[in-house]
Amino acid sequence: MLVNRPAARRNNYAGAVAFASIGHTSIHMFTAFYFVIVLGIETDWQLPYPDLIELWTLGALLVGLAALPAGWLADRWSATGMLVVFFVGLGISSVMAALARSSGELMMALSCLGLFAAIYHPVGIPWLVRNTPPTSRGKALGFNGAFGGLGAALAAVTAGLLVEHYDWRTAFMVPGVIAIGIGLVLTGCVFKGWIGDQPEKMPTDDTATSGNPLQLFALLLAAMVIGGLIYHTTQIGLPRLFLERASGLFSSGIAGIGIAVGIVYTLAGITQMAGGHLADKLPLKSIYLGGYLLQVPLLILAAVAGGIPLLLVAVLMVAINTGILPAENLLLAVNTPTRHHGMAFGLKFVLTFGLGPIAVQFIAWATDGSGGLAMVFGALAACGLLGVGLVYWLPADSATGRAASPSNT
Repeated sequence: MLVNRPAARRNNYAGAVAFASIGHTSIHMFTAFYFVIVLGIETDWQLPYPDLIELWTLGALLVGLAALPAGWLADRWSATGMLVVFFVGLGISSVMAALARSSGELMMALSCLGLFAAIYHPVGIPWLVRNTPPTSRGKALGFNGAFGGLGAALAAVTAGLLVEHYDWRTAFMVPGVIAIGIGLVLTGCVFKGWIGDQPEKMPTDDTATSGNPLQLFALLLAAMVIGGLIYHTTQIGLPRLFLERASGLFSSGIAGIGIAVGIVYTLAGITQMAGGHLADKLPLKSIYLGGYLLQVPLLILAAVAGGIPLLLVAVLMVAINTGILPAENLLLAVNTPTRHHGMAFGLKFVLTFGLGPIAVQFIAWATDGSGGLAMVFGALAACGLLGVGLVYWLPADSATGRAASPSNT
């Protein structure tokens, strides 16, 4: 049967953008809503916050550790098939959490949630990059990143409202059922042939990476680890920080905290779209380095601010941390052969999401009377300085999203 290849590519591009964006919303929602839901469980079960937040430790670890095998399976089996497993598994795990009757059962459900959540980043992001025209990759990643920010915002707002007006079990159940439904829709699209994987060529498919590829990869991974640590620690600690220093900004109770966190991640998500446009036009290293430089003073301010100033600082801090992600992902994608995308992105997220348990333990230790959240954000500022040094040593001729496209090589 003859296939209209340009039309097929256009359809696949649209489908990749749609489901990759929904998937990005889902991963950030399902890995963030527990930090709000836990405030309701704390009241219901009358257990200490540090003990409850630690229940996510194994799940957070699996989000990182399972990324590499997920990427490997996508390279050798099917990216779209893995995304179906992602949606359905995420939904079932969330329903399990809603039905948990003890700390042990809740930890098991959260661990399963972390396992399935690990699939998205090493599969969905390179799948989107491969199926996007070369001159639009930065914009596509920025658009996709905005949906990631939307997921974190929805996690806070939806969980806060559901816990406040219903209960914490409903806050797990409703998103879980929706995720299962999305997985079934994607399954139908795959079987109908509406969604697939018809990749555009990447520069590294035909040409060698400039400079020492191992040195570039090592520097990139180290910088990504720093950025990941800042992101995860901020995401876990922000609801508690607002509870301690800005609880009356919008309304009393958990719903008000959820709204404050939601505003932060909604605005930060929009910033990724601007970051994606810049990644198509400017040197990726310049964007990446500038982002790390700006984060350091903001993290210091977050350690001491309160009220409306804290909200403004949090918006800028998270916006810059996530706004440089299109440049970061393009740096990795254009310097990795297409056939190894799953493994490369899997290794990235093993390291970056593998820091999630460290962030959980750090927050639990600090809020248990060992320095508080001021010390946490001060330590993150020091990590940001280290990130500046790592990015500085990246080769000066690192590609831009536009210049790296095959049409310009």
